[in-house]
Amino acid sequence: MISHLNKLIVAGLLSLIVAAPLMAEPAAPAKKADSLEELYSFVKQGRADDNAINKKREAEFKNNRNQQKTMLKNAYSEMKQQENISAKLEKQYELNDQKIAQTQETLQKRLGNLKELFGHLTGAAGDLREVMNVSVVSAQYPGRTDDIDGLIASMSSSVKLPTIDEIGSLWTHMLHEMTQGGRVEAFTAKVILPAGETSEQTVVRVGTFNLASNGKYLSYSPENNSIAELGRQPSSSYLSALTALQEAKSGVVQVGIDPTGPAGGQFLAALINSPSIIERWHQGGLVGYIISFIGVIAFLIAGWRFAVLSSVYNKVKAQVASAQPSSDNPLGRIMAIYKENENTDNETLEMKLAEGILKERPAIGAYLPMLKIISMVAPLLGLLGTVTGMIITFQAITIFGAGDPKAMAGGISGALVTTVLGLLVAIPTVMLHSIVNSKARIITTVLEEQATGIVAEQSSKAA
Repeated sequence: MISHLNKLIVAGLLSLIVAAPLMAEPAAPAKKADSLEELYSFVKQGRADDNAINKKREAEFKNNRNQQKTMLKNAYSEMKQQENISAKLEKQYELNDQKIAQTQETLQKRLGNLKELFGHLTGAAGDLREVMNVSVVSAQYPGRTDDIDGLIASMSSSVKLPTIDEIGSLWTHMLHEMTQGGRVEAFTAKVILPAGETSEQTVVRVGTFNLASNGKYLSYSPENNSIAELGRQPSSSYLSALTALQEAKSGVVQVGIDPTGPAGGQFLAALINSPSIIERWHQGGLVGYIISFIGVIAFLIAGWRFAVLSSVYNKVKAQVASAQPSSDNPLGRIMAIYKENENTDNETLEMKLAEGILKERPAIGAYLPMLKIISMVAPLLGLLGTVTGMIITFQAITIFGAGDPKAMAGGISGALVTTVLGLLVAIPTVMLHSIVNSKARIITTVLEEQATGIVAEQSSKAA
């Protein structure tokens, strides 16, 4: 009896342990059994509660399964309806496709020779649109290509034909572009300045070639239909002509235009990119600066010596007309030597005068050798700068290749600048040296003539 009771207790405890995780509701606080009969009652009540919960769950599972069957049945029904609709749509698509093919065949038969005509019109309209897109006339008349776009769309469509008005607009736009190419007009537009600011200005359009405003050339960007002032302008002679054109009310004004491109073509780019004299001078680099420096020194020396020798020559001429020697000129100092040695013999007097002339020569010919040296050194420095520049150019060609002839030509051009500078310094320096040296030789000749005359006069007195 006791062993059977123990088995019941163990079975009850196991049932509680297994049923505890499956309980949907939180378990009530465990009651403490005071006797075996009370414990058996607790176990029996627990099993009864578990059976009730399990039956409830089984009912819920069956209900959910029935709902899923209903939903699946509805899904199958919906799928079948959609399949029927799809079949109808496919059949309708095939019918529409056949109608389109028949309609296109009818269209091609009715077009006949017009098909070739529309092809030519489409090509002409496309070419005209490209011309109008980049033309500076579009800066004055924006949106001109809208009609052309509509015409091209109509002629390219397979279900629509262009109207007579649309075809006529092609001729109208073509004639407008042709007539505007020979007209100079002014209009108001927003201009983008080099600093990035926008200013509303009066813009002058010269045919289909260039735009100008306030004496400056402008560029037109067809991508965003904007007008901008060129950051770099050609020489002032071209800009002054633009100012005269903008101020003119009638008549003929000579102005430079670029027929190679409306946005600044090859000619205008060549004028703009051509370096100025100052920029070419800077291309000479360090050697060019040295040549320029010695050139300035040569010109200063030549000017200074020419002024000094001219003053000395004038004083010598005045001294020739005066019998009273003056110490402010070479001839006066030679005559003073004669006065000091007037009573000596002719040989001594001649030697004294020759000595005085020798003393005057260095002052008369001062700095003339430097001019001669500069005239010889300047072209040598220019050749040195050219050689070094060519070496740098060929090194760049070795590294980067000769794929860009403009870059190579630019390097060679910069290298030759020093040779030009050397010749520009050497040629005037040689001429200046000759002029100043002839002035010094004239003074020296006058001194020698006067000294010889003094000796001859002294000899005649002694005879």
